[in-house]
Amino acid sequence: MSRSKTITLICALCCMLTLSSFLIKQEKQRVYIIGDSTVRNGQGNGSNRQWGWGSFLADYMDSEKVDVFNKALGGTSSRSYFTNRSLWQQILDSLRPGDIVLMQFGHNDSSPIVDSARARGTIRGNSDDYQEVNNPLLKQKEMVYSYGFYLRRFVKNIKDRGARAIICSPIPRNKWEGNEVVKSDYAKWAEEAATQSAADFIPLQDLVATAYQQQGQEYVNTHYFDAKDATHTLKDGAVLNAKLIATYLSNNPKLGLAQWIKK
Repeated sequence: MSRSKTITLICALCCMLTLSSFLIKQEKQRVYIIGDSTVRNGQGNGSNRQWGWGSFLADYMDSEKVDVFNKALGGTSSRSYFTNRSLWQQILDSLRPGDIVLMQFGHNDSSPIVDSARARGTIRGNSDDYQEVNNPLLKQKEMVYSYGFYLRRFVKNIKDRGARAIICSPIPRNKWEGNEVVKSDYAKWAEEAATQSAADFIPLQDLVATAYQQQGQEYVNTHYFDAKDATHTLKDGAVLNAKLIATYLSNNPKLGLAQWIKK
């Protein structure tokens, strides 16, 4: 090979390496969010004045380095989201190693296990118990498991793709006993599922309840919820929840997102 051809080849290789390095550096961290209507309400545009926290989490992250995909769907439980293959499978197919999936379910898991409307309920707890039912919507038999079981299945699917799972306990409803927010057992089961599956965990129920109690019931009633709905937050409530999650992520680098949270 002539000297000129050798120089040309070396230059071409250097250009390729430079381009590859540039592309690798430009690849963003990807964060997927799955959950129910307290995470993404309706179309996620606030048309009914209600918002989920997933619509605002990206506001606290460096958009040049992180892409956030809010794939939550109102009305879903851990069971119905997992078994709806057009939902969960599409996310699995797009996951790549290093991606992060945040999940928050629980508000709809207490629904009936079998009904003609949604058939979305799960067995209470975090056991491996199951119940065989005739699902009237699917028109076939279905094995229904516990709330915690489905969370653990999400985690396994995520880890099988080389991605990382973060379980959030469900936000509390606007329900009080005296000066304290009433808490749900689903938060305890969510934490148990995270521990058993070696997933990261955000104690979102406790974070939100503490914030509510510091501000007081009257403030929460007028700023975060509509008088007729104790479950779904208005914009200010969703923004608060997103900020609490972002702050927790920033204060806990082991969850893998602290470096991309805006200071």
